[in-house]
Order: sequence, then C-alpha cells, then structure tokens
Amino acid sequence: MSRLVLRNVKTVTEDVFDLTIAEGAITSLDKPGSGVGEHVIDFKESVYMSSGWIDMHVHAFKEFSPYGDDIDEIGYKLGATTIVDAGSTGADRIDDLVAAGRQAKTNLLAFCNISRIGLERIDELTDKAWLDESVLVQKVQDHQDTIVGLKARISRSVVGEQGIKPLDVARRFSEKTQLPLMVHIGSGPPDIREVLERLQSRDIITHYLNGKANNLFDDSGQPLPAFLAAIDRGVHLDVGHGNASFSFDVADQAKLAGIPFHTISTDIYRKNRLEGPVYSLASVLSKFIALGYSLTEVIAAVTTSAATWLGRPELGRIEAGDAANLTLFSLEDKPLTLVDSEGAERLTQQQINVKGVVVNGEYVEL
Repeated sequence: MSRLVLRNVKTVTEDVFDLTIAEGAITSLDKPGSGVGEHVIDFKESVYMSSGWIDMHVHAFKEFSPYGDDIDEIGYKLGATTIVDAGSTGADRIDDLVAAGRQAKTNLLAFCNISRIGLERIDELTDKAWLDESVLVQKVQDHQDTIVGLKARISRSVVGEQGIKPLDVARRFSEKTQLPLMVHIGSGPPDIREVLERLQSRDIITHYLNGKANNLFDDSGQPLPAFLAAIDRGVHLDVGHGNASFSFDVADQAKLAGIPFHTISTDIYRKNRLEGPVYSLASVLSKFIALGYSLTEVIAAVTTSAATWLGRPELGRIEAGDAANLTLFSLEDKPLTLVDSEGAERLTQQQINVKGVVVNGEYVEL
C-alpha cells in the first residue's frame, strides 16, 4: 500500500498537521513532521488546505453553447474537486451529462433543468410542451446519485410570455420528486416578489447579488421585505457570479444589511472562464476577500456550507476514513484588479491562488 504524506499543511484556522493518504482515502492526520509514507510533499506551512472546494453552480455540458464547458476544465483544474451542474441539461440530455461525469476526474453532481431540452436553447421555458413531468420524474429516478435538485431559470428572456407559470410548474415537479429548486433570477417580468413568494426552505436563489433592475434590493439599497421573508423561511443564497449576475455595489448593500452568502459559486462556462469576468472559483473567492469577508467565511462557502446543503457532509470535512478530496491554496499579498459583471473594478491587496488538489486520492499539482 503506497502512502502519500502532505506535510506541514495548515487550515484556515492556522492549525498545522501532516495528512496521509492511501488507496484513495485519508488514513491519518498527524503532528507536523510525523506522518510516514513512501511519498512526502512538504509544504512548509506555506499553503492552506481545505476539504475539496465545491462549486455549486457551473455549466459543464460541453456540447451546448454558449453555456457549456468541459467538466475537468472548470473542475479540478481550477481547484474544485466537486462541481454541480446548474441545469445545463434537462431530461433529454441528462443521461449524456451523467455519462461524461463518469469519465471525468472531477466529481460531478447536477440540477436537472425542468425543461426537457435544457440549455439547448436559452429560452427553454417559453413552450409549455417542454415541461414534461413524467420524463423528468423518470430521469430523477434513474440518476438519484447525481441529481441533487431541479433548476428553473425565471427571467424574462427565458420564460417569455409564460411569465411566472414555469415556476408554478417547477414547484409541482419539486413536490413530485421531493427535490428542492435552484431558481435563477434576473430581469423581469416576472416581478422578483412573485418569484420569492413561491420559494420554500432549501430552495436556492442563485444570482442573488445581481445588479439588474429586478433585483432583491430597493432603490435605497435595502433588502425587499419579501427577500427577508424568504431568508427566514430557509431559502439558501448562492452567488452564481456569471457573465451578468454579480455586482460589487449590490454585494456592498447585502453586507451592510447583514445578509450573508451561503454558497459562493461561479456560474462558469467556456466564455467567462477564458475571457472573464469569472475566470475561476479562486478569482470569485478573491472578490469576497476584497469585500471584507474573512478567509474562514469565504472558504466555508465552498466547503462546509455547500456540503451541508448537498447532504454530503464528508465533502466538507477532513477526517480519516473519508475519500481524499482536498484543495491546496495560498492567500497572497499581491495587488489585483477585479471586475464584476457590470464592468466595475475593485483593487484587492490579497488574492487566493490554487496550488493543487487531491481528487479521490490522486494528488495533482496546479
């Protein structure tokens, strides 16, 4: 049995230890310098280690354009050992997405789009004929290990003349499958308050920091009462940065109002990975460091908080006996200009950079 020792790694709470991996699992956490193995990598306390980052909102079905990319290009190569596809595919193509996930190194989970065509078109909720309950239920049953929820994109360009009706259908599908909804919000109609009143505990609002006119804050920057009520009901807040869905100004409003993120995600796909403003999960996390959040808060949003929502606590911890999924990264004192989805810039003096990952026991230097 070959053992790999990651020596002198530290957590965000500055605890230092040696971690040993064998046969794909964490076998022990030991005092610094005491881990024993055939292969030793000494990080000399220069990098942090967390459980493997989880990106809760990506688009990982490379056959679709513009919203698509290769699983591993937006997964482990960018520091995320687990990614959650956010409704790229509906019932028609989710078999293909799951098959691609089995071939990838990165762990793949998925929200199934309520529209059977998924993002084959970007107006996938304009025709009610694409909302087929029986075929969706069957695919949820077929892929119980992969599908974690249902995705409904409820904004004007997606729903067209259907308005709020697709969300009512999504609610029915949710009740039938016993799966929560991830709801994309954006330009209205429908009015954001109509969307909020239909959301329940464990449903996710993604893009909650978008700067569009139909967003979650009023003209004075205060959170809408319906937004606060949704939070009180247990609705989960996900960043979902994307090409057009993250505003520094709105993030400032949320922070001032004491409204925390639950998960930080990218909404990454080929274009915004290569051309920005997303680039990577590390880049998005650096934006929250720039906003004044602590490293502990930021990393929790892509580890423990995401793992808890997924009902997979092992993905958010570092314990002997668990599959070894880990992210190694640095917080470097180095100036960097960051850009939001509206072109606004912020200068940060610290940036997060990924140094390597362990994916199901395999160490990859990045």
